[in-house]
Amino acid sequence: MHVIKDDQGNPVPHGSGNSCSFAHGCGEHGHGCSGCGQADGCGAKDDRQEALALLQYMIQHNAHHAAELMPLADNLDKLGMGDAANQLREGASDFQKGNMRLSLALTLVKEHIKEA
Repeated sequence: MHVIKDDQGNPVPHGSGNSCSFAHGCGEHGHGCSGCGQADGCGAKDDRQEALALLQYMIQHNAHHAAELMPLADNLDKLGMGDAANQLREGASDFQKGNMRLSLALTLVKEHIKEA
């Protein structure tokens, strides 16, 4: 897990609940726009724009986590835990494969938005 720090350098927990956020016009908030209190989806044009924003966020988020797994796998190798390291590398590969599918979905969503 990566360490996120606040503006004073204190570690901030990450990865529990709905803590990940993305932006699409009304600032940062959790998945689903439930955090801002606006019933219209934060002023996003419609649900299509919401899906577009979430897909873009998830692709970046997954890529970040996949990159974090590689140094951890290297450390496990150094500790004599090659079997665990190999599983982490496979997991990173799975993130990348998943991101390819998410990227295709993103392209299709963009095409549908253009057609609408």
